[in-house]
Amino acid sequence: MTGQLLAILLVLPFALMFLYAGFHEFQRYKAEGRAKYGLVFNEETGTTHVTGIPEHEDGYDPAEFDPGAFNERDTDGDDAAEDADDDKSGNRA
Repeated sequence: MTGQLLAILLVLPFALMFLYAGFHEFQRYKAEGRAKYGLVFNEETGTTHVTGIPEHEDGYDPAEFDPGAFNERDTDGDDAAEDADDDKSGNRA
């Protein structure tokens, strides 16, 4: 296998994905018009993602982020199970 063929095989999937995304964005543009994209903050999960945002709203500004202003999420998710285990073993906090 030549180097050129190997390079084409490596680049081809990325090129096809780019064309696929471009086609769908063009179809969306024809149906809905211009779109404004930006970061949106999800307070429930504490994460951000890029999405289309309405014209009258502003996107999320990381410089204005206050970490204490959103709900803390449960990282291990087993607080009730841990409390039940502590009660059974006699360990009380």
